[in-house]
Amino acid sequence: MNEAFRRGERSPVEELDATISAVENSQLNAFCFLDIERARAEAERADVKRPFGGVPIGIKELQQVEGWPDTEASVALENNTATYSSIFVDRLRNAGSVLIGQTTSSEFGGVNLTRTVLHGTTRNPWNPQRTPGGSSGGSASAVAGGLVTLASAGDGGGSIRIPAGFTGLVGLKATYGRIPLGPSAQLGNLTVVSGCVSRSVRDTARWFDVCSGHDPRDPLSLAKTESWEQELGSFTANLRGLRVAIAPNWGGAVVSPKMWEVLQSHIDELVARHSWTVIDLDTTLPSMGAAWSISGMLPIHAQLGDLWPGCAEVLTPEIRFGLETAIDRYGPTARARIEERRTHVNERMAQIFDRSTGADFVITASNPDIAFEADGPLPGVFGGIEAGAANNGRLTFPANIHGNPAISIPSGTVDGLPVSIQVIGRHFSEQLLLDVALDVERYKPWPMVAPNSPS
Repeated sequence: MNEAFRRGERSPVEELDATISAVENSQLNAFCFLDIERARAEAERADVKRPFGGVPIGIKELQQVEGWPDTEASVALENNTATYSSIFVDRLRNAGSVLIGQTTSSEFGGVNLTRTVLHGTTRNPWNPQRTPGGSSGGSASAVAGGLVTLASAGDGGGSIRIPAGFTGLVGLKATYGRIPLGPSAQLGNLTVVSGCVSRSVRDTARWFDVCSGHDPRDPLSLAKTESWEQELGSFTANLRGLRVAIAPNWGGAVVSPKMWEVLQSHIDELVARHSWTVIDLDTTLPSMGAAWSISGMLPIHAQLGDLWPGCAEVLTPEIRFGLETAIDRYGPTARARIEERRTHVNERMAQIFDRSTGADFVITASNPDIAFEADGPLPGVFGGIEAGAANNGRLTFPANIHGNPAISIPSGTVDGLPVSIQVIGRHFSEQLLLDVALDVERYKPWPMVAPNSPS
């Protein structure tokens, strides 16, 4: 799109008008707030020579834009307004982006579907009866539904990769610290990263070129890298002969056999094309999910402050249950146990990715199955297998604990809905992961917009 602006084939104002019209007429419920007046001013003065000059972009509602609602998708905080913008938001604006509004999210980012008391249900453009996932469900719905080319996302337990997988998009969860958090961000349990969902590998690479790089307000943020977009494809030669572990049950998940059959065929082609060695490697991990969930509820409790427990009845059932369960269980003993389990996971992940005896990549699915019902509940059974609600995030969660980069790559369909492989690499290996995705994009291109989208 940016290149079309530069060629004079279309103007940023024309694109904005078309985008606003599409959003306002959409049935997807992917946006919960529009800033039309400011977006029009940005489009009118857009410098199309900049990386995202004139491109309309949506921002996930859990990420701050000064003057926009700052609700955490919760009725309890519906009157809050952001007093500052996230670091990456300022960088997007400096790159010429036209920020049009907020995309819907699950409440406090705590659930793998996007359905809240505040905004209702967000729908998957491939099938409106299904969820786009969460917590970045509005972003995924908007991009896959053709409303915008790009939208921001965040991933604390799979919230980039899960919706990308459900909607047929590229979703890169980068190494922890690649894009700074903040300003004023609390580090919490050190799992959350910022990123985007996109239709193409190139768009994702450009996003990180614009948004990444150290900021002193986030002392754990990483130094700036070279241009990932410019170097796309240059690492393909480095993919040849790598060692890979294929783990359909990664993290203890139970995966749909029907879906895995489709994904396995894509994996087999990658293995053959790059002469990968598939190694027999123990990829089991210590249990961490419950401890992580408890620690993740503490910041939510702090944000609600004196509103809790009086606000319990206006929270989504999952968040209410999480708070009720976590608050009484957290104390010095629980804190020590959480850190002990994190240490065990880190040690185990280091073994799995050991440069001498381990894997260069672990390959699994992005989700255990195709997208489930838009209103939930989280699925418990498929194919006669009792999976349990926690099953839906187990494939993505390990990379958050250890801070690894991982990418969701569209890899076919099952029953008319997209499915995706997930490739997890060592810390700082994003360029290799992008080249894996680029290879799939070239040999097995995916639809840029969901077929028959109701948007």
